[in-house]
Amino acid sequence: MRAKPAVPPVLPASPPDSRDTPVESERDQISQNIEAVLEFYTRENQKISRSQRILERISNFIGQPVFLGFILLFVALWMLANDALRQFGMAEFDPAPFFWLQGIVGLGALLTATVVLTKQNRLAKLAEQRAHLDLKVTLLTEQKAAKLIDLLEELRRDLPNVKNRHDPEAAALQQSMNPDLVLAALDERSEPDEQTNPAEEAKEDAHGNE
Repeated sequence: MRAKPAVPPVLPASPPDSRDTPVESERDQISQNIEAVLEFYTRENQKISRSQRILERISNFIGQPVFLGFILLFVALWMLANDALRQFGMAEFDPAPFFWLQGIVGLGALLTATVVLTKQNRLAKLAEQRAHLDLKVTLLTEQKAAKLIDLLEELRRDLPNVKNRHDPEAAALQQSMNPDLVLAALDERSEPDEQTNPAEEAKEDAHGNE
């Protein structure tokens, strides 16, 4: 009889390393946060109109040092051209004190300020949205910390080998912060300061007059 080939024993599948699971979950969390941030900026970028994009490109060009050199070169050529015409006995198109040049520079300054303010308004709205998001994350973190302190205090009371004691600071930190109360307290503190400032200024003016 032909001997049957030996079948290798089937080894049990090794359980997944428990140390890899937290690392993978941490990486997933990081990737999710990065994707959320990228999606936020992508949505905000899609909201920009075509005219806004053109204005922001102009604003980016204005903010470069080459634009300052362009302005200085333009002013210098304007003045040199008028001086050259005067030297050759020809009529100057903008004699000193260069009223046309002043008008062009003033109009350019007005347009530049408008373009820059248009971009700043959009960036201010974006910064306000980020500030609201930071506030929400901060409040959520504070609530989680309060819940964690509450669980630790409950665990300390339940463990038989840990001496139970009253901790007033921990008891105060167990309560989540109320944003309305904090804002009201800040308003109450800021109002007396605003009321005392005029009195202090009046005293300073009186001492100055003396």
